Amino acid sequence: MIKINTISNNKRWSLYIRNPDNFIQKKINNLNKKFNKFKKIELFCTLYLSDDNEIKNLNKKFRKKDKTTDVLSFPFYDKKELKLKLRTEKEIYLGDIIINLNKIGNKKDKTSFKLEFNKTWIHGLLHLFGYDHIKNKDFKNMSKMEKKFLSYLD
Repeated sequence: MIKINTISNNKRWSLYIRNPDNFIQKKINNLNKKFNKFKKIELFCTLYLSDDNEIKNLNKKFRKKDKTTDVLSFPFYDKKELKLKLRTEKEIYLGDIIINLNKIGNKKDKTSFKLEFNKTWIHGLLHLFGYDHIKNKDFKNMSKMEKKFLSYLD
């Protein structure tokens, strides 16, 4: 079972999603019902909702890139370590996801905004699972999983 702790110190998020934590909890509950690969394991992560300034600072500090981005993921384990943990542990902290409000498009239409938000946090979550998109083959695998996870949210 996947569990997400949502944190937001930016009140502007509530202009687009009234209660981001409730929104995420409903989505993650749907995901857990349909994606039962981790039924006997509790997987935890933190989702931090930020803006341009915060994410730019984090990107500079941890990735040495002095620019803003839509999402940052900080996995606690690489793919190999996580596979081993999944076989031996019952509770695993996956890592942290940070999402930039300013990079989520179409703020005029709340439905489109929520869809883009879902795509973004799912993308971050898959990075915590060890997916990446450096090579074309990896990009295709990650895109396939993103679509699968998104289909489970409703």
